[in-house]
Amino acid sequence: MISHGSKIWHPWTQIKTSSEPKKVTSGKGVWLTLDDGRQLIDATSSWWVNLHGHGHPKIAEAIYKQALKLEHVMFAGFSHDPAEEYVEKLQPHLPKHLNRFFFSDNGATSVEAALKMAFQMFWNLGKPRKTFVVFESGYHGDTLGAAAISTMAVVRAPFEPLLFEVLRTPYPATYWGDEKVEETEKKALVAFEKIFQDRGDEIAAVVIEPLLQGLGGLRQARPQFFDAVEKIARKWGALIIFDEVMTGFGRTGTLFAVDQTHCKPDFICLSKAITGGFLPLAVTVTTEQIYNAFLSDDVGKAFLHGHSYTGNPLGCVAATASLELLQEGLYKTIHARMMERAKNILASPKIRKARGLGDFFIFDLNSDEGYGSALGKRYRELVEEEGVLIRPFGEAVFITPPYNITDQELDQVFNALERALEHL
Repeated sequence: MISHGSKIWHPWTQIKTSSEPKKVTSGKGVWLTLDDGRQLIDATSSWWVNLHGHGHPKIAEAIYKQALKLEHVMFAGFSHDPAEEYVEKLQPHLPKHLNRFFFSDNGATSVEAALKMAFQMFWNLGKPRKTFVVFESGYHGDTLGAAAISTMAVVRAPFEPLLFEVLRTPYPATYWGDEKVEETEKKALVAFEKIFQDRGDEIAAVVIEPLLQGLGGLRQARPQFFDAVEKIARKWGALIIFDEVMTGFGRTGTLFAVDQTHCKPDFICLSKAITGGFLPLAVTVTTEQIYNAFLSDDVGKAFLHGHSYTGNPLGCVAATASLELLQEGLYKTIHARMMERAKNILASPKIRKARGLGDFFIFDLNSDEGYGSALGKRYRELVEEEGVLIRPFGEAVFITPPYNITDQELDQVFNALERALEHL
């Protein structure tokens, strides 16, 4: 149990029932060193942010050099080279029609910006639409707007009276060896189209976690499903928001999940791994058409939204350095390397619904307790005893190691997963 004498209130933690937080003293590569001298492999990249491991010298040096020149300046009425250079280097990797970049500082705020832009665009044009369509088990952040479009009950329940209405639609979750995937997709598309038939004129946007949902259970869907979703939404003039906060920067095997679809979203929301785990930063990327809808002599039609650390120069140089490291292409090989080591786990009777792509290897334990699963917690403890850090979401177990993990370190991760299953 966490000591009530501690002054720190930790996130996503039931303080009363949780064990004392482990104090980390340093990080290097995939390793975290604790104050008792133990070392753990960070097999989740610390909530998917440390793409290149901890303490990568290229990113650290970029931050140091920039800190000696300009650490921060307000971004309203000012600009600077680090932000402009990052935009110029990032844009060629995104769909060509996405060419306007709005900076913020975390995943939830990047999504909030997209929601507000979508809503206000219709308002500015004198054609108001106020409804958003979201997928069951979706998760988009903890701020009120992001929580409203997240469908996890554990996130929403206390705040329901404060949240705006959303329309929820089934997500066709699949896994390796799923023989019913096409049937599941057809049913989901029928339900999705029915929403538009009933209320299409009200819908401002559809919010999508492409290919893989996050905190809602790491549920996976095929690229062609999202292509079909877009076609339906376009018939009714709805916008498409791709939340790539988790899936961006190589996590799904391509630089962005959108690359595996034929979709042309109106927004892509980016954060988490954007700086390689060094500093908070986020970007909401949108189209020229949406940008132009805010141009007016009326200040009330401007996008009056921002944060103190918007476009922070240190974050921008870190993001540029991380993007340059991604050009080495290690994210393209990590999945094959993991699959070479997954055979014993895939054969275990203690797991089900194995899935994954890119840097994700996921399976469910045989439990239906949902978030807070006692079985998931016990499995996490057993894996940690083997020297590997994971953090299951309920019964959904996943690893997303830094791309520069060595073969020997990857062996240690999978051996830990196997041994923990044997003792579960």
